[in-house]
Amino acid sequence: MSSPSGFLVASDLDRTLIYSNRALALDVPDRLAPRLLSVEVHDGKALSFMTEQAAGLLVELAREALLVPATTRTRTQYERVNLPGPTPGWIPAYAICSNGGRLLVDGVPDEDWQAEVAGRLATASVPLAEVVEHLALCADPEWTHKRRVADELFAYLVVERAELPAGWLDELTGWCAERGWTVSLQGRKVYAVPAPLSKSAALAEVERRVGGATVLAAGDSLLDADLLLAADAAWRPGHGELADSGWTAPGVTALDQVGVAAGEEIIRQFLARVRGGAGVGVGATAGATAGPEVSRAVGTEGPRTADSDGGPEAGSLESVAKG
Repeated sequence: MSSPSGFLVASDLDRTLIYSNRALALDVPDRLAPRLLSVEVHDGKALSFMTEQAAGLLVELAREALLVPATTRTRTQYERVNLPGPTPGWIPAYAICSNGGRLLVDGVPDEDWQAEVAGRLATASVPLAEVVEHLALCADPEWTHKRRVADELFAYLVVERAELPAGWLDELTGWCAERGWTVSLQGRKVYAVPAPLSKSAALAEVERRVGGATVLAAGDSLLDADLLLAADAAWRPGHGELADSGWTAPGVTALDQVGVAAGEEIIRQFLARVRGGAGVGVGATAGATAGPEVSRAVGTEGPRTADSDGGPEAGSLESVAKG
């Protein structure tokens, strides 16, 4: 499927397009707060929201460009999100899950891409089990709240950040780098991710399939940096790890808005760019390998108040979950 306008819009979800209650940042009198639309329900509870205005703009954007969600969420977590679209029951033609490890085509996991990712990981990174074992040995239970594996692809810890021993993160980063893995500290989460696993690599695959396109992107976290660098134009909100660390790059617009208002502004910016001119197809391929280097370059600064990309809670390190 190609885009009628020649634009491909790849965007992170949590704290970029959609927002939990904790991340809304409604710093206005209650009577002036925007009307919200729930876009995620889990166990009967509304978890994530957009403004109604943002939802309307997203419907228009999905009509005029190829919209590709790009999330660290697992497939199961992604499928809880019900984005507004131009037709009843609409789902994006392509969706990137598990930080690029899974590619959904019309909602169905693409086995060819899954095999491609498995091959890349096998040749460039040590197995997940080796990293899981190391994390179990080096993460002290005194300051480690949870140990998790996401979609059998990467692992992370939920830690008491202020209690991390001096030098521990650097030692872990060095150990992982020698084995083809990268480490990222985001708020209370320490991610260990195989170097070849990135949103930009999956984006490049989508672009290869749909043909030339002008790529627009948005994201807030360190795991989104490679996605932004892979785009022809990109935006980041005024909150999140990238904003907290002052990260920027050519072609990346740093917005002032925070919270759910930033999500609305990002979609408005996407739509304005799409309507401002036909896509010319520079493409994402050139940035597809930027992910691992970007993770090291942007560093480990910037605590946050909400989980990144829905905080994949896919299973303990002792027992890898399937969702």
